[in-house]
Amino acid sequence: MLRITMAFSCLVLLAACSGVKPVEDRSDLTHQHGYSGLGYYAQARLAWNEGDSERALYLTRQSQQADPASPQPLMLEAEILLKAGQVQEALTVLDRAIAVAPDFRPPYLLGGTILSSLGKTREAADYLRQAVRLEPGKEDAVLHLVTLLMQMFEYEESVKVLKGLVKEKPESAVGNYYLGKVYSQMKLYREAIGYYQRALVIRPDFTQAAIDMAISHEALGEVDTAIATYTRVLDEADNRAPLIQHLIQLFIQRQRYDDALVYLERLQDMGLATTESRRKTGIIYLELERFDDAIKLFSEMLVADPDAHQLRVYLGVAYEEKEKLDLAVAEFQKVPVSSMAYPEAVSHIAFIFKEQGKAEQAVTMLEQAIAANPDNLDLHLSLATLLDSLKRTDDGLQLLLQKQIQFASDAKFQFRLGVLYDKLGKRPLSIERMKKVVELNPDDAQAHNFLGYTYAEMGINLDEALIHIKRALELRPDDGFFIDSLGWVYYQMKRYDEAVRYLAKAAELVPDDPTILEHLGDAYAARKETRQALKFYRKARSLDAKKKGLEEKIRRLIRGDIEEQ
Repeated sequence: MLRITMAFSCLVLLAACSGVKPVEDRSDLTHQHGYSGLGYYAQARLAWNEGDSERALYLTRQSQQADPASPQPLMLEAEILLKAGQVQEALTVLDRAIAVAPDFRPPYLLGGTILSSLGKTREAADYLRQAVRLEPGKEDAVLHLVTLLMQMFEYEESVKVLKGLVKEKPESAVGNYYLGKVYSQMKLYREAIGYYQRALVIRPDFTQAAIDMAISHEALGEVDTAIATYTRVLDEADNRAPLIQHLIQLFIQRQRYDDALVYLERLQDMGLATTESRRKTGIIYLELERFDDAIKLFSEMLVADPDAHQLRVYLGVAYEEKEKLDLAVAEFQKVPVSSMAYPEAVSHIAFIFKEQGKAEQAVTMLEQAIAANPDNLDLHLSLATLLDSLKRTDDGLQLLLQKQIQFASDAKFQFRLGVLYDKLGKRPLSIERMKKVVELNPDDAQAHNFLGYTYAEMGINLDEALIHIKRALELRPDDGFFIDSLGWVYYQMKRYDEAVRYLAKAAELVPDDPTILEHLGDAYAARKETRQALKFYRKARSLDAKKKGLEEKIRRLIRGDIEEQ
């Protein structure tokens, strides 16, 4: 919460206090000039409005003498003193006004605002509580008090005060909005969403309420709902650029790259494109296999900044994907050893050499890079991966085990160990490492999927497998391989209808993966739908004729079908 500054908040409240009516008509009291207390007060107010603070102060005190039971002259004196910078004196006068009229609200409100601006949060809250007690349906004191209470983490009292406001004033959009904010701070996001929705019913154009509601949906993992809300209010937002950037990040996290690209181009059209937004555009081009576009963009950016080494790596990757390997190597070699991008660049060169049949040269290159950078994790991971690809998986494992103390708390390191253990058939050790990964990084979707799918393959811990796969899908709901894992868990649970539903969806998303197609065939076979099973088994065979066990499944189904006829 931002603290209300003294200059701003006091001026606002002084303006509010300037028009209050007298608490009591004391026109029978006169002074030597023939004025009543109210008359002196009116003259004092006129002098104050004309900028004559000295005369205003004199007349105010005359008014107090003529009408000592009226708090208005004291309020005006506090205003004058405050304007003169005599803050403590102003507070003393406000306390006198409270003593004169304990049920008069303005001195509590002004006193609370002054103390708040001085950083005296608890004292300010005490004043504002009295203002709220006198008029619980007035938004100004309630919202200021709640702001202070939230700074003090007094959430229960905040809720009580705000509910008092909306009880007195059910149409208060801002009251319902603040209830949403308090519940959000308490991490009670579902309750927060309910109050944001009420605020939006009252004020459909309340953009900030919609944005904060979307943030609560994000906190609940309901990212698609959040995205829909952000996009709906985007054109109404006062400052659209940060909201667009947040949407782009969400789309990238959800692997909705086409959508991300739309909003990146929108930033460009608004003249708000930055180096970072252009970099993201280039990375998305790579993800969407628009390699020519990536090459064009990164080349342009490197003309402007030749020392942007990470951009040069991306350019090299684009050339590599286009199979222009000489151009790729040339770009990677421009990255100096001193650059943070060097480990990635040298790793790409090594894998290109491996593909060109220069395996030993590739290994030597990474070993030399590690010798020069012994504490670089990425180089160790690259060499272990390279050794694995050369069918030297155990060598890769031993390389990493030498560093397991140094990198024990790194999720990437633990993940790679888990993969290597799995490839060596050491599933219990693999599972142990993957559990460590999700402990270190609960949002590692790949690790959750790995655990769930491994349990399904082993036919064990299927309830736990379901939890892991569902968590992976919360993080990446459109990942066809994760959806396949979910269907496979249901298959192992003998919940074949659900298995078919999810495996069919996975096959739509990834139509050229033989394992997914075989899984779908298995699920149809379990439901005794022989023709459908054969259809997908044959599709799998067309993609991988040597797939182990697949031919036998086809023959068995055909034999069974003939016998039934």
